[in-house]
Amino acid sequence: MSPTTPISIHADRGAGRLEIVWDDGHETAYDTTTLRWLCPCAFCRGEAGMPGWLDSGPTLTPEQTRLTDVTMVGGYAIAPTWGDGHHTGYYTFTLLRDRCPCPACVARRGGEAGAIAGPIADRHEEHA
Repeated sequence: MSPTTPISIHADRGAGRLEIVWDDGHETAYDTTTLRWLCPCAFCRGEAGMPGWLDSGPTLTPEQTRLTDVTMVGGYAIAPTWGDGHHTGYYTFTLLRDRCPCPACVARRGGEAGAIAGPIADRHEEHA
C-alpha cells in the first residue's frame, strides 16, 4: 500500500468537490476553492524567483473556482480545468495527499491547515 496512490478520484462538479480515496484507505475531499488556491503551476505560484498570481492574494471569481474537467497526467498527477479556462496546474498525488484538509491530516501537520490557510500560507516549500 502507498499513501500517495489513489484508488478512486471523483470530481463532483455540481457539488464543487474533488474526492480521493487512497490505497491505504484514507479519504481526502477538497472543495474547489481550496483546490484552486493549491494550484502549483508557474503562473499561479511563480517561477525564477518571481511570485505567482495566487501569491498576490487575489479574490477568486466563481468561474475561477468552477471545476469543468479533470484529466490524469501519467500515473502521478491530475490536471483540473477551471471555468476561466486555466488548465496548466499538474497536481501531483503527493501534493494532494500532503495537503489533505481533513482534521486528522491538519492535526498531523501540527494544526497548519495547508491548503485552507490562505493564499500566501499555501505556498509550497520550494517557493517559500
